[in-house]
Amino acid sequence: MKVIGVVGLPASGKGEFSNIAAGMGIPVIVMGDRIRQAVKDAGLEPNDTNFGATANRLRAEGGMDAIARLCIPEIRKQDAPLVLVDGIRGDTEVTLFRKTFPGFTLISIDSSFENRLERITARARSDDFTSADALRNRDERELGWGLGNALKVADIHVKNEGTLEGFADEVHALLARLGGSP
Repeated sequence: MKVIGVVGLPASGKGEFSNIAAGMGIPVIVMGDRIRQAVKDAGLEPNDTNFGATANRLRAEGGMDAIARLCIPEIRKQDAPLVLVDGIRGDTEVTLFRKTFPGFTLISIDSSFENRLERITARARSDDFTSADALRNRDERELGWGLGNALKVADIHVKNEGTLEGFADEVHALLARLGGSP
């Protein structure tokens, strides 16, 4: 089994990348689902503040790769030639995945601040916000987890500045090259 990961700043296109992979039959393990479950288990409201605080707590208690370690058993359960891990937030997670899954490939999704803010405003998820200051704060929080370093060590960089159709075409081709079904 080949494991690939996707990393990017909030609203860069990681979710779209994962949706495309899932549509190709590639299993997708979403790291944020472990945080969402921890928020739910704690009886907290599902919002950006609680997701961020819970992610910080998990990392403080278990190390900067704590959420990645929670994902490894789920990845190993998959019976597929290619598995995608969505939502890597730091270089320590990348290091763990590379150590655990030989040939691990990291893909960064790059998008401008303006495009990311526009996407967040349009998607209206429970952990989203609509102000530029809030996005800057979230970027800073995630960069503090080592996200900037993870972006730098990515094996493949994908720009997401154009149309959704163009991005989808590029992702389909990339995933097919990496072993996903066309």
